[in-house]
Amino acid sequence: MEENKEKNIVNKTIIVTGASRGIGAEIVKLLANENYNIVLNYNKSENKAKEIKENLLKENKAIEIFKADVSKREEVKKLVKFTLEKFKTIDILINNAGIASEKLFTEITDEEWATMLNTNLNSVFYCSQEVLKEMINKKQGCIINISSIWGITGSSCEVAYSTTKAGINGLTKALAKEVGPSNIRVNALAPGIVETEMNSYLSDQEKNEIKEEIPLNRIGKPSDIAKCVKWLIEDNYTTGQIISINGGWYI
Repeated sequence: MEENKEKNIVNKTIIVTGASRGIGAEIVKLLANENYNIVLNYNKSENKAKEIKENLLKENKAIEIFKADVSKREEVKKLVKFTLEKFKTIDILINNAGIASEKLFTEITDEEWATMLNTNLNSVFYCSQEVLKEMINKKQGCIINISSIWGITGSSCEVAYSTTKAGINGLTKALAKEVGPSNIRVNALAPGIVETEMNSYLSDQEKNEIKEEIPLNRIGKPSDIAKCVKWLIEDNYTTGQIISINGGWYI
């Protein structure tokens, strides 16, 4: 049984956006060890992307890295073209790229609002639309969007961020209905707080206060999210779902 399972996944190719750090990097490492072909997309953290690639190549894993600003359609097209040239197929897309900021709503500038929308939401639109050309043709595929708890509940002083994540949730549900007949599944994960650089600004006291609000009494780890991504890839009957993975912080 294990041998058959290995054969079924060995040639599948995954694009992970924004994957040089944090949750994205953990997803890449976990899935590379499951014998998928990986294309790690990054924009600014080239050294970290190269380090991940070098370490995985030492373990004989199939990984490539590609620099692209996925908030721009033309760069997404180049990413997709590169992936098809290298691995001939795109089976799974993980839309992980994103930014966050805390600011009073009345102080958000037009430029800041546009940057947040382009990076967090438009990137999902561009990447999903481009890979679907390949997936629909094959009548098979899987898209997983990394959303946030704030896309469900909203967060004070993070209105722009919350808006983009709520948009991802709506896109996920609607797109799942549209491409389901083509045997393509679309889901999203909505993590709570996770130990990443994005949340490094929090003090130990602030982290402890948050832990007290979480029934499991701990902050999430990138590996918690990566394991759920792996399950969604392997499952064949889950689509259109926004999976809250937050230790019970929001129930």
